[in-house]
Amino acid sequence: MSTAIRVDGLTKLYRRMAPGFRLRTLKSALLEGSLTEGLAPEETIRALDGVTFSVEAGRSFGVIGSNGSGKSTLLKTLAGLIKPTSGRVEVAGRVAALIELGAGFHPEISGRENIYINGAVLGLSRREIDRRYRQIVDFSGLGDFIEEPVKNYSSGMYVRLGFSVAIHTDPDVLLVDEVLAVGDEAFQHRCLRRIEEFLARGKTLLLVSHSLELVEEYADQALWLEAGIQRLLGSPRRVADAYRQAVAEAEGREHREAKDRRLAELAAEDEERVERPVVDAGGTGEPTPAEESGADGPTPASGPEKPPAPAAAAPAPPAPTPADGEEPRRWGSREAEVTAVRLLDAAGAERYHLESGSEVCFEIEVRAHRPLTDFVFGVGLFTPRRVECWGTNTHLAGFAPDRLEGVATVRLVCPALRLVPGEYLLDVAVHARDGYPYDYHRRYLSFTVTAATAGVGLYFPEHRWEFAGTLRWRRLPPPAG
Repeated sequence: MSTAIRVDGLTKLYRRMAPGFRLRTLKSALLEGSLTEGLAPEETIRALDGVTFSVEAGRSFGVIGSNGSGKSTLLKTLAGLIKPTSGRVEVAGRVAALIELGAGFHPEISGRENIYINGAVLGLSRREIDRRYRQIVDFSGLGDFIEEPVKNYSSGMYVRLGFSVAIHTDPDVLLVDEVLAVGDEAFQHRCLRRIEEFLARGKTLLLVSHSLELVEEYADQALWLEAGIQRLLGSPRRVADAYRQAVAEAEGREHREAKDRRLAELAAEDEERVERPVVDAGGTGEPTPAEESGADGPTPASGPEKPPAPAAAAPAPPAPTPADGEEPRRWGSREAEVTAVRLLDAAGAERYHLESGSEVCFEIEVRAHRPLTDFVFGVGLFTPRRVECWGTNTHLAGFAPDRLEGVATVRLVCPALRLVPGEYLLDVAVHARDGYPYDYHRRYLSFTVTAATAGVGLYFPEHRWEFAGTLRWRRLPPPAG
C-alpha cells in the first residue's frame, strides 16, 4: 500500500515577538534565509520538535493533545500553508484542508462566490464547480443564505460551507481540525457519514480533535503531541488512554498543591486563633449545658433535628447563585470543614487514573471547629454532564453520629469500582442528618477510568460471552503499537 503522508523529523520554530526580544530586520532575514536562523533558544518558540510519522493511503490518522501542543501547526504544514524550519513533509495527491474557522473565505462576498473561489484554490475548474455547486449547497443546508455575505454567517454556518466545499472537491487527503465541533448535532452526523464514505473510497483522513472518543472510533492510528513533542504514536485506544492518564495525573498534582495550600491556610488560621482569645455571644466563655453533658440529641425514632448553630454564627444560608449563572461549587456553615480529599489505590498510593474494577478508597479529612453530635459524611459520583452514577453517606449505611471534634479522617473503600471507561467527578459533603450543610463541595476533584474493552452507560460489571451451536468467531488482532 502506498504512503499518502510522510513526516520525517519535522521541526517548526517561531520567533518570539514579546517586548524584550530583539527584532530581525528584513535585510538580516534575506541574508540568512530565515527569520529564526541564529536566534538563541530562548528567543524562539518550538511549535514542533522532531515529529515523525507516516500514514498509508486509505487510512485515517488522529492527532490529540492539549491546546498549544502543535496540532494546528502540524496541519498547516501538511496543507502547505507554512514552511517547516527543518525536516521533511510529503503529501501525495490533492489536499483539502478545513483548518481554521472561515479560513479562505472573503467576508464581503456571498457564500456562492466563495464556493467558486475556494473550489478554484483547491484545483477545480469552473466547469467542475458548476457541476458540483448544487451538491455543495444542499449538503451545507444554507439554502437562501448562500447569497448572503459570509460576514453575516454564524460560526456554524462557516463550518457547514467550509466542510461542504472541502469534501466535494474530491481530495485524496482531507485534513480536518477541531472546527467540526462548532457544527450542530445533525450536521456533525452528516459530516461523519460523509467521512465514512470518503474512507470507503480509499481516501486518506487526518483528523485533529479534542474528542478522544471520536479519534478512537474513526482513526486507525493516533499521535499524541505535547508542547510540540511527539509523546506517543500507536493504536488510538492506547494513545487516548495514555493521554487520559497524563491529564488525570496533572489534575492530581494540582489537587495536591491546592490541598497543601489549604492546609497551610488552616495552620495560619489556627495560629491566629491561639493568639486571639475567643468569647461567645453571651460573653461568659463557658460551654452550654448540652456541650458540657455531651448530649446526643433526639434518637432516630424521634426523627432528626436541626443542630444548633454556633452562638456567634447565623444559620447556614442556602447554596448561593453566582452572578454568571453557574452552579455554586461550595457552601455551608463551615462548623465542620472538609480540608482534603484523596483517591487511593489498593496499595494506598494517591491515584486519579483507575482501571475499571480496581479497588479504590475515597479518603476525606475533616476539621470540626466546635464539638458536633449530629453529622453525616457523604460522597457522590457524577459524569461531567452531572449524570448521577452513585452516591452514599454514613446515615444510609446505618452509622449513628456520636461526637466529632477536631481533626478526623473518613475512608470509603470500594473493593471493585466497576465504572464504564470515562471521566468522573466527585462531590463530598459533611452535613447534619436533616441536610443542614456544614461543608458541601461540588466537583471537588475528577478522575478517569479505563478498561481493556469498551462499554456504554455507567456500570461495567464483570462479564463474559458464551456461545453454543454452529457459531464461529475469529479473534481480532491485538491493537497495534
